[in-house]
Parts: sequence; C-alpha cells; structure tokens
Amino acid sequence: MNYKTIFCLLIIATMISCNSNNSSGPDSQVDEWWKEEIVYQIYPRSFKDSNGDGVGDLKGIIEKLDYIQSLGVTAVWLNPIYSSPNDDNGYDVSDYRNIMKDFGTMKDFDLLLEGLHERGLKLIMDIVVNHSSDEHKWFKQSRSSRTNPYRDYYHWWPAEKGKPNYRYSLFDEKGEAWKYDKKTDAYYLHYFSQKQPDLNWSNPKLRQEVYDIMKFWAQKGVDGFRLDAFQFAAKDTSFPPFPEGFEKNFINYYAMQEGIHDYLKEMNKEVFSQYKVMSVAEGAGRNFEDAHNLVDAERKELNMAYAFDGVDLAKYEGYDFHRFKKIFTQWDSAFEKKGWISIFLANHDQARMVSRFGNDKAMYREVSAKMLNTFILTMRGTPYCYYGDELGMTNSTFKGIEDFRDIAAINGYKKAKSKGEDMDYFMDKLRFESRDNGRTPMQWNSNNQSGFSTGKPWLPVNTNHKVVNVDQQLNDPFSVLQHFKNLTAMRKNNPGLVHGKYKILTPNHAEIYAYTREHEGKKYLILLNFSESIVKIQLPEIKKIKQTLINNYPIMDHQKDVMVLDAYQATVHLLQ
Repeated sequence: MNYKTIFCLLIIATMISCNSNNSSGPDSQVDEWWKEEIVYQIYPRSFKDSNGDGVGDLKGIIEKLDYIQSLGVTAVWLNPIYSSPNDDNGYDVSDYRNIMKDFGTMKDFDLLLEGLHERGLKLIMDIVVNHSSDEHKWFKQSRSSRTNPYRDYYHWWPAEKGKPNYRYSLFDEKGEAWKYDKKTDAYYLHYFSQKQPDLNWSNPKLRQEVYDIMKFWAQKGVDGFRLDAFQFAAKDTSFPPFPEGFEKNFINYYAMQEGIHDYLKEMNKEVFSQYKVMSVAEGAGRNFEDAHNLVDAERKELNMAYAFDGVDLAKYEGYDFHRFKKIFTQWDSAFEKKGWISIFLANHDQARMVSRFGNDKAMYREVSAKMLNTFILTMRGTPYCYYGDELGMTNSTFKGIEDFRDIAAINGYKKAKSKGEDMDYFMDKLRFESRDNGRTPMQWNSNNQSGFSTGKPWLPVNTNHKVVNVDQQLNDPFSVLQHFKNLTAMRKNNPGLVHGKYKILTPNHAEIYAYTREHEGKKYLILLNFSESIVKIQLPEIKKIKQTLINNYPIMDHQKDVMVLDAYQATVHLLQ
C-alpha cells in the first residue's frame, strides 16, 4: 500500500468520523443544540411598555431586541402571551391561538419572532396545559351540561356522589381544589385558582387539541416549549382519599402520576419529533428516577429537567449553604452520564435572586449579583437567566397587602387571616418571598418609571431604579451588566463550561463554593465566596492557574496554593 493510498484512506476515515459526529442520532451534538443555549426569561408584562398603558407588550420587546442580543444570550423564553382574563397573569388561558390584547396582536408576535431569528436568537413559548381559564370556550361548554361533548375535557364530580375527597389548591384562599358549580350540580377540580380548572389528560380528544395547538406555534417557527405545571397533568380520576396533612408534601401525591409518560411519549411523537424544538417541563418530579424518566433520550419524552430543589431553598429565614451545594452537586452527579438539567436561581415564581441568595445591601449588591451570575453560567446544564438579573435588580419595597398584585399573595393573605396567623410575620415573609418581587418593571434608566412606561406601571417600579438601571451600567466596564456579557462570551468560547465534567472541591466549607469543570484536555477552576467575609482558601488546583478568565474584583490575591477571596468574590480560571 503506497503513501497516496494511505492518505486517501485517512481522508475517508476522517470524513466518516465527521459524518458520524454530525449524525441525527439521539446523542449527537446536532440534535442536542439546546444544551448550548443560554436562555433569557422575559416576563412580558414587565419588560417594556410601548404604548403608555402601564403594561409591557410585544412591541416593547421588539424595541429592545438589540439589547437582548447584546447580552450574549441565545434564546428567549416568554411567559404566556395568549388571550387571558389575567386571574393569574396569563397562566389562565382563554384562547391558545390568540395574543392577549394587553400584549398586542398576532402581527406583533410574527414581527417579534422574525426579529429574534434575524439576530440568531431562538424563542421558547410557555405552554399552559395542566389547566385553562374558566373563560375558555372548552370550559364554558363543559360546564353548560353533563352531556356536552366538552364535559370530559375537565374533571367533574357529580354532587349526588357526595363531596369529593379533599384536594389541596395552591392558590385558593381556603386551600380547597374542588369548586361547586350549581348549573350542573357538580364540582370541578382546580389545583390552582378557581378560574384555572384542570384539564383532563386522560381524554384523548383533549390531548389531540393540545398537540394541534403546539403544532400551530411550531409551524409559525417557535423553537421550543416550556410545559407549565405539567408534572401535575396526570391524575387518578377516581380521586381516592389521601392521608391527612398530605398537602404539606403535595408533590408526592400530585406529581408524575400514572399515565404522564404515555402522554409525553405521545406529545413527542406528535410534536417534538416533527419539528426542531426543545422541550422542558416545569418541575422534575419527586426524585431522580422521575427526572430521568422525563429526559433520558432513549425514552423520547423531553429534553431537560427544570428542578426546584435549589431555588426553593432560599426563604425569609435564610438558607442552608451546605444544602445548596449538596443539591446542585447531587443533580449534576445524577445526570452526569444521561439526561440534562437546567441551571437557574430565579424566575417569575421567585423573589429576586440577589436578595435571596446574595446580598442586596448597597455595598454588596453588585459583587454578589456578579457572583451568582458566575455560578449560573459556569455550571453544567442549560442556564436560564431572568430579566433584570443581568443588572442585579433586587426585591422591591412593598408595604401593605394592597401593594401586591399576585393572586398567590392576595389569597394567601386571606387564608392566613382566616386562620388567625401572626399577620405581622406573614407580611414580613411575604415582602421577602413574594413572586411580585420578581415581576417589577425592568429598570431601563433613572427617569420617571425607569423608562419602562410613560403611564402608571401595573406594578410599581422599584425605588432603587435611580441607581440600578441599564443606562447607568451600559458603558461601565465594571458593571453587573458588563460582567454578565463577559460571562456569556466566556461560556460560548469554552465548551468545557457547557459539557465538562463537574467536581466539587469544597463540599463542607462554610463560605466557599469551589469546583472544577473538565473537558477535552481543558480544566477550569471556579471559586465563589457566598459570604461578606474575606476568606482564605487553600487548594492544590490554585497552584495550577494558567489564566484568569473572570474576576468580579479588579484585583486577585493568591500565592502558590492559597487564594484570598474578598466578599462575594467570584473567579474563573483556566488551569495548566
């Protein structure tokens, strides 16, 4: 065999290898594009108001597309924009194929999608199909008579059988999930508010309706779906009694019930496999087995898990830092070889990240916001970054219950009052934990209403918008905003921070979260100080620092294997 033959064979082998690496099989990087996305979540009502009515809208988002692109994110997740009476800010859908009037028109949506795609950005839609609005035409028909064809689109319990066994409602002021409806002398089920009746997924006609809705949006060109509260969709329709007090751990009784995997496999076959879309369900079930059953590729269900164990830790009383590290390490370990997870510390259902996991005092707000963003963008998993966190936006200054807009807060207040709870404590806790903290208007500038609207905003602008806003940070090389951009650029340029093996170095340290990421011969060291103390840390990896990629302080103090980290300091290093 001469050298020309050998050379040709090498070329052919290389081509085969390249084609193999780019195959359409379940494990190929081509099919797993969603692993490399950096998702930016926008709460449309609060992002940018284009017409002065105090409510953010689609045209407002279109105005800010260049800003979104400048962040270095690659996809936008929009909270629901469908027609809705707004009992739960759009999570009560009355028409899945139309746009809420507050937000604009379908033409506005088409322009938004086109604008995102022109900038290389993807769009993830929120699909709310555990329940609908009670003003949806399906439910109007369903409640009209017991023989209506839409009756079995929802869960009904005839009154002549007696009161149904207790089910807990997250949003009901009495905590009761069965609502009596006089017209047909029956009860309907609502795991959330009374205006959010649960859909009956055991009905194949209902399922086909949902798949058709998803196809409608996929054919428009959307790039993915986030399934709201879907882990609750499957239900035992005999509604047997649950143990007394089950509501304290209702996930064990509501999530991942029999039938849900059949529904997801069917959804995958009907929708996900037919379009290049990513899929993620809100919630990851009761345990790692549940989560793997949702996302392992060979099962053909969903792409990734969105688990709440970590984000749910931070409460009014504080959070356990050791537990924080343990949870994220356990999730990484559980998905090291199969499946994929989401990494996030904030969303529309949480108070602000920096107020919960960092420190929103003036002297620490910026550095702790940078530190938390460093964590999100250096862990393995698809990062979900919430609007305003790139600025270090904080919890707001709510006072009385009249300042709140969230149904969970308002009905929670009524429930607590009826039970004779300590209302001073309840309000202190609500001010810290309320979802409304994460929904205040985006802070664009220091002008009146922070540049969000020329009218009165639907929810008051945070009073600190004079100092925390885009304009103030845009040209500041040391701002939280610029740090965020540096992080997204770093993640894109270092595949090891996406796919690399994770190893925790400080599981028992009281202040420091240190870990490595390793991939294809490159190793990274991430050091995060989660405290306001100056902390000295000794690790053998520190001696191997070749290059510092990220530092949220202008200086760094280290000698040999010792690093001194200032309050909330965050550093990322390439090792030798």
